Amino acid sequence: MGERVEIVEMGPRDGLQNEARPISVSGKVALVDALSGVGFQRIEVASFVSAKWVPQMAGSDQVLAGITRVPGVRYVALVPNLQGLEAALAADADEVAVFASASEGFSRANINASIEESLERFRPVLERARDVGVPVRGYVSCVTDCPYEGAVAPEAVAQVAAALQQMGCFEVSLGDTLGRGAPERVDAMLGAVLERVEAGALAGHFHDSFGRALENVAVALGRGVRVFDASVAGLGGCPYAPGASGNVASEALAVFLDATGFEHGLELEKLQAASEVARRLREEAA
Repeated sequence: MGERVEIVEMGPRDGLQNEARPISVSGKVALVDALSGVGFQRIEVASFVSAKWVPQMAGSDQVLAGITRVPGVRYVALVPNLQGLEAALAADADEVAVFASASEGFSRANINASIEESLERFRPVLERARDVGVPVRGYVSCVTDCPYEGAVAPEAVAQVAAALQQMGCFEVSLGDTLGRGAPERVDAMLGAVLERVEAGALAGHFHDSFGRALENVAVALGRGVRVFDASVAGLGGCPYAPGASGNVASEALAVFLDATGFEHGLELEKLQAASEVARRLREEAA
């Protein structure tokens, strides 16, 4: 039996946030319910950012209220600040995530704050979550390239990742937001990060804009990373990263792991059925 790799399902949040038109709450609930039986340990289902800026995520509290929760699955919500955290707690999210960037340009475009300001904004979020026993994951965007500044220095990524861990994030997900990261640059980035954060506290988040996501997964596996974000049917992108397509597809990642001798614990037939639900939602939003 091969070594276990966890696939964190991002489709209902990171996947749907970039659709041209908002998806109904009932559609989101149907997608989450389809994914809940696949074998994922974590599904990111909601985002408590302002609906003014990301209208596709409106109704996140209704989504968390409407899903059929499956034992053993943690339902995750993205939060930008303390107000977002309180909304996520009220909606009974099992885990929350905060999001920073390794690029000043992207940080200002995405959350209207410098990197340092964004980290300070997260401190009370981590403190409050710790008080109520809710785990917090951290994201670092633009770990190889920024749509506004070009190449991102590996040390810049390492600094942000280390800061998030030191504040209390149990895991830091490293995001190739544009999907431009070539394997050798991903390897250099991971080399810098691993000097500050151990592999067991890292996850890989690779977009497949240029068809290199699985190559980058292979690099991260070689560096000891055993958690990867993926999105059913390859849904996704980022409203503040022009040209970025979706995350690596969950189905493709599962098949890749099978072929390379890793265990993932997902039922591929059920994952394919969930993928059909996702495709129908995408067609409705086109």
